[in-house]
Amino acid sequence: MTSSSQARTDPQSTSGEKGASSHTRREFDQSALDSAYASWLPGLVLGAGFAARLYEAWAYFLNPDEALHTLLASQTSLGLAYRAALTNAHPPLLILVLYYWRSLGQSELMLRMPSVLAGTACCWIAYLWLKDVTDRSTAFIGLVLFAFAPALINLSAEIRQYGLLLFFMSGCLYLSERAIREDSYPLMILFSLSLYGALLVHYASTLFAFTMGIYMLVRLYPYGKRLRLVAVWGAGQIGGLALSTYFVVTHVTRFWQTGLLREDRGSYLGKYIFHPGKSNVASFAAVQTLRVFTYLFSNGFVGTLAFMAFLAGMFLLLRGSVSANKGGPSPRQLALPFGLAFATNYVAALAGLYPYGATRHVASILLFGASGASIGLAWPARTRAWITSLGIGIALVACHVFPAPAPPIRPGNHARLLMKEAVDFFRQSAAPGSVVVADYQSGLLFGYYVCGRDGMAQMVSPTQAFARTDCGSYTLITSSPMEWKFTADDFPAQLADIAKTYNLAPGSRLWMFHAGWIADSAPALRRELQQFGCSAPQSFGENILLCQFEVGRADLPKGPAQ
Repeated sequence: MTSSSQARTDPQSTSGEKGASSHTRREFDQSALDSAYASWLPGLVLGAGFAARLYEAWAYFLNPDEALHTLLASQTSLGLAYRAALTNAHPPLLILVLYYWRSLGQSELMLRMPSVLAGTACCWIAYLWLKDVTDRSTAFIGLVLFAFAPALINLSAEIRQYGLLLFFMSGCLYLSERAIREDSYPLMILFSLSLYGALLVHYASTLFAFTMGIYMLVRLYPYGKRLRLVAVWGAGQIGGLALSTYFVVTHVTRFWQTGLLREDRGSYLGKYIFHPGKSNVASFAAVQTLRVFTYLFSNGFVGTLAFMAFLAGMFLLLRGSVSANKGGPSPRQLALPFGLAFATNYVAALAGLYPYGATRHVASILLFGASGASIGLAWPARTRAWITSLGIGIALVACHVFPAPAPPIRPGNHARLLMKEAVDFFRQSAAPGSVVVADYQSGLLFGYYVCGRDGMAQMVSPTQAFARTDCGSYTLITSSPMEWKFTADDFPAQLADIAKTYNLAPGSRLWMFHAGWIADSAPALRRELQQFGCSAPQSFGENILLCQFEVGRADLPKGPAQ
């Protein structure tokens, strides 16, 4: 009785019990909150990333490369689609996928959906892989970067090879890790199939395959403990090597002989390949690696911060300061693919074989860049998680609002509505039988938007300087792939060549359709066209120009182009 009474009347005892109960309840509430975050927050991020890709796929008209891939796939049989794919500088898988996919619809959004779905799936698969090899908080930061990095959104919302490439690469990372953990040869077979998918969609995957090959040699050691798994992996590697060799011999070598690859190497991609005498190997490595992160985040300042975070992540891995999951790679083993992916691409650029810098061609290393940065960013998040999360969110918003450098076609000039207005204006203004002149990139877009997606630009070598094709009730004259874009300086001689080749009588009225990556050349060409009777050029933003002009004016140069 005395004891019971004392317990009821002792304020200190009562206060202590209440404090302990409150502390326990707070711990329980925090645990429940963390569990809720773990269950639904990653899914929410993935859904937002999918929505961002879906919007971009819906909002913009096709760029010329997308139109080319669409026209390549618009064949009457699978065999013809395969042969058409071999005229492109990439393996054929995307074109074959589009050949079947286009039966579901041929709008911009529908044709971009394979990339949207593959790019979104890549975010989730790469997140699962990061969660296996690091920890949940690092994986979540990685998921945010995968889902909202501007370059990864853009690459996943275009009719190009990169969405599928990112999907197959993330599949390789995740399946290889699960195969090793579970000592599963079926999963290792799936890893090999995923690698084959990457090899069939883009030649940059050969750099990725080399990186994964070295990494897997390290992860599978000692080989005698899992001999069956090593044998299955080795057989898959032999198959991948045979597949790569086949396309190098039958496609790359032949395509190189056409001169198109050398043309790209000597033009806009030249600044991403090492040129002895213009820079040294150390400065080239530093500058171009920084440009990779600038491209990934479409912002120089944020890209620099991400590059620093990547270096911090590499330092933590090499020092062994990152906790390793049981059965997963050690921190130093995990550092290997991150560093080797960049080093392999850098060496290829030194050899003049492949670009390295602020270009979509480095897609094969972007996952490693974002993953390494997430490790560096996760370290301060251990103590100040909300500050780190807020900073990442603000930085990603800034990347989208203030892109620097600006995209090749600014969003305001890329709206799908602008192309619709241009096509409607042309159809209302151009009489049946009108002849349209276009450079190669503009001809691709005209073929998709005006010719009912059946108008084909020149794709099969040998090509003509200017080729004429039927486009419904119109006639389309386009330049060869070597003449990608008209310029004001060259256009008069090119027009004289067209007039002579097709016996266009003096006074003939032609239409100019100029669209695509033309913002830098359109103003000068517009002024030049006015000399040929184009009194009212019609611009739809900075990247679409329509104009009617006249052949045979007094100021038109006579004779063919030299």
